[in-house]
Parts: sequence; structure tokens; C-alpha cells
Amino acid sequence: MKVRNTIKEMAGYRAGREEGQIRMDKNESPFALPEELKDEVIGRLSKLELNRYPDQLGEPLRSKLGAHLGLSSDKLVLGNGSDELITYITQLFRGDRIVIAPPTFSVYGIYGEIAGYDVTEVPLDGSFELQTGKITEDLDGVAAVFLCSPNNPTGNVVPRDELIRILETGTPVVLDEAYWEFAGETNVDLIDEYDNLIVLRTFSKAFGLAGARVGYAVGAEDTIEELLKVKLPYNLNSLSRTAAEVLLDNYGIVEERIGRIVEERERIRGEFEEYAFPSRANFLLMDLDAAEYLEDNGIGVRAFGPPLEDKIRVTVGRKEENDEFIEVMRRYLEDEID
Repeated sequence: MKVRNTIKEMAGYRAGREEGQIRMDKNESPFALPEELKDEVIGRLSKLELNRYPDQLGEPLRSKLGAHLGLSSDKLVLGNGSDELITYITQLFRGDRIVIAPPTFSVYGIYGEIAGYDVTEVPLDGSFELQTGKITEDLDGVAAVFLCSPNNPTGNVVPRDELIRILETGTPVVLDEAYWEFAGETNVDLIDEYDNLIVLRTFSKAFGLAGARVGYAVGAEDTIEELLKVKLPYNLNSLSRTAAEVLLDNYGIVEERIGRIVEERERIRGEFEEYAFPSRANFLLMDLDAAEYLEDNGIGVRAFGPPLEDKIRVTVGRKEENDEFIEVMRRYLEDEID
């Protein structure tokens, strides 16, 4: 059996690998943990009994997260990143195929194929909008529809009425809200009305814990109960859970950083409005084939194959990193475009 190379497909970056480069390629937070929070994490870690297995459900993080979201913890399941939860979800539903809407996060299709599904692609239209009618017209044999809002790599959100239109068919929908904090817009409340909805979230982006690999899924209690049946018992380690707990306890810092990233996102877009698509995430898709030029000038961005081979995705960095990006991009436009 030949399986797609997940790591190779996910790591399609031309740059951002060399020491000293500005990394604007992975949609990570540009902000490290403040020293006082690092000290708090270390203090809590010193009290852990690492010779013992962690709690199977991830308490107390699960309860703390539920309180933060205003949800019962019975509507939450924790994962080693949201990627792991996607693998569980592909085991949960029954059908012959899944539906995705490219260009979007490649993992949905990759893990769908690994799980044995055919992958039906209903591409976004020329404005990167969801073709909802084409999705709903043929859902026979569909195990789940995977959507991302804000969508990676286009940055736009799925309109709520379009999401509801798909949910009304009764087909399971997996809505990835990895970047929702930057949009300030969520559809997680719909889980109380639609038990066929699962919302994915992560601590990797707004919380700045990409290295800790903490994700979670939100759904109706019955849905989460089924998801827990396929979850590995000790899937989220004690160290990562502790770091996530500290960030939740200090969410004001997270909010302040979200505001700075959104402000910087709009500043970059204002500089290159002719080329940058509107975005509600922590990145910008730009209609410029500038990846190699940027790499040569010490900046790593995300480059793509078809149908985005002439575009780049730029993760918003710290102000000084964005200043450097803006300066290099101005030179690119002068050298390559003018």
C-alpha cells in the first residue's frame, strides 16, 4: 500500500529553515512566552510526578478550558494538537468519502486518504468563497465535510448561513477554527443546535504554544462521548497540559498579543493592498511570486503548488520583523515588478 508522505506535503516551505532567517512561513505566534510565565510553567512542572501517567481526560486543563469557554467540559476533548484529533475524527464517522474545499489545510485530505476515504474536492470559487450549493447537492456516502474558518491559506471566514446550510443536511461537519481568535468570530455555539458539528481549536496560534502541541475539539456531549472512545488514553502529556493551563490563567497576555498581531496584519496589508488578500487570520495571502526573492534576503514564507503557485502566504511577525519584510517587499516590487 502506498501512502502519501504527510510530512513532505505539510512541509512544503522554500524558506524559514536556516539559522538567522526571519520565519514567516508556519503561522506560528512570533511571541515567546514572557519570562514570568516561563518561570510559572517551570514552577508548576517541578511539582509534577512525571513517573505517573497523566489523567486520561486531561483534567484539570479540560475543566479550566470549559470554564474559559463557558462550556461544560463534557463537550470538550483534548488532543496532541488538532492534527491528532483529525485522525480520531476520521475513525468516528462512517462513509465512503470526505469532502474538502481547497485550497485549504492539506491535512484533511491526507488523513482522510490514510483512513481509507476517497477525497472529494469542491474547490473555492475565484474569490475564495465556499461553493455551498455544489457541496450540498451530492452528499451520498459522505462521512464528513471538512471546513476551515478562517481558512488556511486564504484567510477568509465561512459565512455562518453557509455553514448552517450544510449542517441542515445532517452530514457531519468538522469546522477547524485554529485562527478564530484573530477573527473574533466563532460558530462554536452551534454545537447546542447541531450534534453533527465538531469544532476544532488549537493552542498553537494565538496562545503561542505550537511547540507544546495542544489542541481540542468541541461538540455535543454525545458526539464527544463517541470521540473519547477512539482517543488514546494518555494522548496529551503533563508538560504540555501545564503550559496550556498557565496561558489560560494569564489570558490577558494572550489577548494583548492577538491585538498586536491583528494591528500588524492590517499594517502590512495597507502597505501592499494591491497584492494582499483580506485576511481574518494571523497571516496574509499575497498575489506575488516572491518566495525565492524573500529567501535570498533572509525571510522565509510559505510557497505553494497549483493553484496557488504564483502566491505566497506570509505569517505576521513582530513589528521589527514586519518592518524588515515590508522593506524587502518594496525592493522586490521595484526590482521585479516595475
